[in-house]
Amino acid sequence: MKSRLLAAVAVSLALPAQALAWGASGHRMVGEAAMAALPAEVPAFLRKPAALRDVGELSREEDRSKGAGKVHDHNRDSAHFLDLDDQGKLLGGPPFLPLPATRADYEKALQAAGLDSWKAGYLPYSIIDRRQQLTKDFAYWRVLTYARAHERNRARRAWYAADLARRQAQILRTIGELSHFVGDGAQPLHVTVHYNGWGDYPNPNGYTIGKIHGPFEGEFVFANVKPADVTKAMSPLDVRDTSLERRTTEYLLKTSTFVGPLYELEKAGGLSAGNPQGAAFAADRIAAGASELRDLIVIAWKMSATSNVGWPALKVEDVLAGKADPYESLYGKD
Repeated sequence: MKSRLLAAVAVSLALPAQALAWGASGHRMVGEAAMAALPAEVPAFLRKPAALRDVGELSREEDRSKGAGKVHDHNRDSAHFLDLDDQGKLLGGPPFLPLPATRADYEKALQAAGLDSWKAGYLPYSIIDRRQQLTKDFAYWRVLTYARAHERNRARRAWYAADLARRQAQILRTIGELSHFVGDGAQPLHVTVHYNGWGDYPNPNGYTIGKIHGPFEGEFVFANVKPADVTKAMSPLDVRDTSLERRTTEYLLKTSTFVGPLYELEKAGGLSAGNPQGAAFAADRIAAGASELRDLIVIAWKMSATSNVGWPALKVEDVLAGKADPYESLYGKD
C-alpha cells in the first residue's frame, strides 16, 4: 500500500500543478459530506445511501478522465483553477472582479492584457455552468415526476417513467461534476499564482518554493483527514438570496485568503505526518467545499420551481398546475 501511494504521489508531481485537485479522498469526502447534509426538502432519491456513494465517486471523475487525449485535456485542465496574484489580479493582468458575464468576455479581457483563460484558469465559470445545469436537471425532474403520476396514456406514462430514471442518473452526474469544481475552489492552491511552492515572486516571509501541491491535497489528506472531521467542520445551511456569479466569486476569494496561512502552516511544520494543525486546516477546507456544494444543490432545487423545460419551452409551474401538457415539448415534436 505504501509503495503504491508513493508512486501515485510521484506521478502527481510530474503533472502540471494547476491541473491537479484534491486527491481521491478529498473529492470523495466533499461529495459524500454534502449529500449526507442535504435537508428533507430536496427529492428523496438524493438522500439515499446509494446516491451519496455515487456522488462521492462521481466527484472524482473530472480528474479520472485526464489523459484521454490532447484536445480533451487542453480543453478541460484550465477549468480546475484560477491564478490570482497577491493583489487579486489574474496573473498580474486584469482584476478578477467584476467577473465578466460570459467566458468569452473573460477571454477578451485577458487577451487585452496579453493573457488567456488557458493560463489564468476559468474555475468560476466551471462552477457556474454546472450549477445552472443542475437547476435545469431539477426542473425536468419536477415535470417528469408530475407527468408520470398524472398521465393516462400508457405509452406516454412508460416514457415519462423511463425518462425520469434517466434524469435522476443525470442529476447525480451533474452533482458529481459540480462537486469536483466546488471542491477545487476550496483548495487554496487552486486559486493562486503560488499554486505549487511560492514561485518566482517576492518572498519576504521565506515561504517554501518546494512542490507542496500534490503532497498536501493527496498524501497528507489521505493519511490525516477522516470523513467525520469534515462533517464536524461543516457550516450551517446558507441559501441567501444573491446572484450565482456573486456567490461564486465570494467563495473563491474567501478561499484565496487561506493561501498565506497554508504557507505559514507549512513553514511551521504543519504539513508533516500526523500534525493536528495541518489535519484541522485540511479538514476545514474540505468542509468548506462540502458546505458550499450542499448549499448550491439546495439553491438549484429551489430555483428549478420557476424554471423552464423542453421545446417549445414550458414553465414548470404551468405543468405542475395542470395548465400545460408537457409530452410533445419533452419528447420532441421536431
